[in-house]
Amino acid sequence: MSRASKFWRLIGVSLAVYSTAVWSQSISVKLDLARGKAIATQVCISCHGAEGSGATGLAPNLAGQHIGYLYKQLIDYKAKPGAKAPTRNNPIMASFASVLSEQDMWDVSAYFAALPERLAVAHNKEMAELGQKIWRGGVAEKGVPACAACHGPAGAGMPVQYPRLAGQWQDYTIAQLQAFQQGERANNAPMQAIAERLSDKEIKALADYIAGLR
Repeated sequence: MSRASKFWRLIGVSLAVYSTAVWSQSISVKLDLARGKAIATQVCISCHGAEGSGATGLAPNLAGQHIGYLYKQLIDYKAKPGAKAPTRNNPIMASFASVLSEQDMWDVSAYFAALPERLAVAHNKEMAELGQKIWRGGVAEKGVPACAACHGPAGAGMPVQYPRLAGQWQDYTIAQLQAFQQGERANNAPMQAIAERLSDKEIKALADYIAGLR
């Protein structure tokens, strides 16, 4: 099996597991947006803001994100039994997620998913143009696939499997790609493999393009 075939097989297997694990739970959960808002107001507002757009560039824009994706991230901030660390290692988020029940996580995820989208903007035309090339066509010589293949041409993502990226803060996108590179974020093997092949310039270019993507 070729390197490319192995890579795409890894993506397929990982997403199948992800989709099945999250969606199988979502169909039987009764959501309470009012309760989700109360939790967000008490716990999340200091970093993510009242409108879910993030109080700083290092806090992600959550407004309008897919509910299944948000739920899975909260799960990943919690260490699995017997594990030394969560697959998404962030001490601040781990402390918040640790006190949330399964119902809490669904409700707060539903609340942020229901908020109107708040979008960042691109700042550097040259970098955004490079980011657009990578987004649409990947980097063939490095084995990097087009981002649009999974996240969609307009960055809308796909419920459960792929997060919406359009309009995300540059600083946050950079931080997450670097976390994938360095193994600090280990909850998505395909993204780790992709990020490891990107240069610092390519990461910054993608971040700027994503911020202005609509």
